Amino acid sequence: MNQLEIDNNLSLLNNRWKLINNKIQINIEFSNFDNAFNFMKEIAKECELLNHHPLWTNEYNKLEVILFTHDKGKITELDFKLARIIDQKLINLT
Repeated sequence: MNQLEIDNNLSLLNNRWKLINNKIQINIEFSNFDNAFNFMKEIAKECELLNHHPLWTNEYNKLEVILFTHDKGKITELDFKLARIIDQKLINLT
């Protein structure tokens, strides 16, 4: 993806997604650890279906998700597909 494609795709996502070091990233805060962990389990199922796995860290109720297609060495449509899934699951939480 070129920069224009990345910017266009990024504009379609939740505004918490940011482009940092040529990776797309979101930080999500939940009410407690259980909610954060359950969300991670839901996303993990989607990751397996896509065969695309994020770099993520969890500390208590905070989750940081970083998407980048490692084997391509850049951001690809697969990253944005997973980001859109994450966004939809966040919408369903509210």
